[in-house]
Amino acid sequence: MSRYRNDLPQLKGGAFLTDGGMETTLIFHEGIELPHFASFVLLAEPTGRRQLKDYYTRYLDIAARSRTGFVLDTATWRANADWGEKTGHDAEALKAVNRDAIDLLSDLRTAYERPGMPIVISGTLGPRGDGYKAGNMDADEAEAYHAAQIETFAGTEADMVTAFTLTGIGEAIGISRAAKRMNMPCAISFTVETDGKLVTGKTLQEAIETVDAATGAYPHYYMINCAHPSHFDTVLLGNAAWLKRIGGIRANASTMSHQQLDESERLDDGDPADLGEWYRHLTRFLPQVRVLGGCCGTDHRHVQAICDACITATA
Repeated sequence: MSRYRNDLPQLKGGAFLTDGGMETTLIFHEGIELPHFASFVLLAEPTGRRQLKDYYTRYLDIAARSRTGFVLDTATWRANADWGEKTGHDAEALKAVNRDAIDLLSDLRTAYERPGMPIVISGTLGPRGDGYKAGNMDADEAEAYHAAQIETFAGTEADMVTAFTLTGIGEAIGISRAAKRMNMPCAISFTVETDGKLVTGKTLQEAIETVDAATGAYPHYYMINCAHPSHFDTVLLGNAAWLKRIGGIRANASTMSHQQLDESERLDDGDPADLGEWYRHLTRFLPQVRVLGGCCGTDHRHVQAICDACITATA
């Protein structure tokens, strides 16, 4: 049974770390081949499961040393129907993948959770299409499409679901509606371009306010991921109500645009210490942001730097 589904601890205060850029770490640092950037394929074999566990434990060790909470996100960003078809996974195989991903994290929670270190298990959803391109699904289509993955998570120990790297407002609404229908807490994470706007040209304010209006403000919080803080920090200034809905950040350490990252043959992992200072800057005027981690190009070094800048320094 889920431990926190009816009472998410990250909504109560305190800091919660999460991991970094899973796929970029596994590919560029570990030399692991991930077809179509799909890390869920590692769940099929003991060696792959061990590689995933080794990946997660680097971050859990940081949280244990710092006595913070942790949000464990599954390796299922690509585990939906379209990407599953590309990797040879039909609907039943995807159900098994999503369940297996939760089981792996449940084992890690059993090993690591202790008083003062709550560990939340979140089922990860990704966009139907490319996270760097405009999503064009309407809300009804998105609700029907993503319902299968959310329904699978609802039948496991997952405490919530989180949809990352969304570029389309309609897709975010559909995911939120499906989660609401299945009584699954959810977080919605948008990615932005270097101008702080979605690739569609919509602002973060428009995106968050539109999703809230269409869903009765169902998302438990919003996040920003897969962009450098310098791309969006200026749009987060002020005291507007929509800003208070942002509860997490998983930024890139690289200042490159999405197009530049997509075309690059090398990993730009930026400067961990500098990224930590950016997070300190952001959390000073967004004190409600509780979930702190990284995205493409980041690894445990970056999360340690974020922890040092935002948690250890204020402890």
